[in-house]
Amino acid sequence: MIPKQLRDELGLSPNTPLEIEAVAGHLELSAPQQPPRVAEGPNGPVVARTGTPISDEDVRSVLEAARERR
Repeated sequence: MIPKQLRDELGLSPNTPLEIEAVAGHLELSAPQQPPRVAEGPNGPVVARTGTPISDEDVRSVLEAARERR
């Protein structure tokens, strides 16, 4: 179990899945990278924040979806 203070510092919830990797004789834990997703915002589609950088393709997709709504 990861102590609450560390979870808060890293922005992890109690049920966040973690990836475990052996690196140079010790274990490293990391939250899996989640792809950005398009969500419905109050004024049309938006890219939901996931902590993962978004690609140019993701931005184009959101712009195209917004243009189609007009």
